[in-house]
Amino acid sequence: MNPDLTWVLNGVLEVRGARHAILVSADGLLMQRSDDISRDEAEKNAAAMSSIQSLCRAVAGFVGGGGTWKQTLVEFDGGWIFLVAAGSGAYLAVSAALDVDMEAMSFRMQKTVSALREAMSAAPRLNAGVDA
Repeated sequence: MNPDLTWVLNGVLEVRGARHAILVSADGLLMQRSDDISRDEAEKNAAAMSSIQSLCRAVAGFVGGGGTWKQTLVEFDGGWIFLVAAGSGAYLAVSAALDVDMEAMSFRMQKTVSALREAMSAAPRLNAGVDA
């Protein structure tokens, strides 16, 4: 069972100018979306975000020193896309307006990734079905 992580994604949208947030698997499947984006739109963008991170990983050596991909920022006439790793095989993508506070957005995304990791992990069970 996958936990409903909408509340975690909605939290990143508290940054002024943030528009949508999606959690994407490495193979382009939508894992979760914020409340403000339709499933169809989120699924289309999930596939695209997976491709973007794959391309960025492929050219990481271009920066020299065997660079490892950490995040991608893409600017458009109407705004920004922020894309960061969110754990093993998962990526967090956020769209934002042109006037977004980029530092605040990056900070909030890192906090969100930490919350996602915590929400998706479970503590080991003590007494796993054994009465003490």
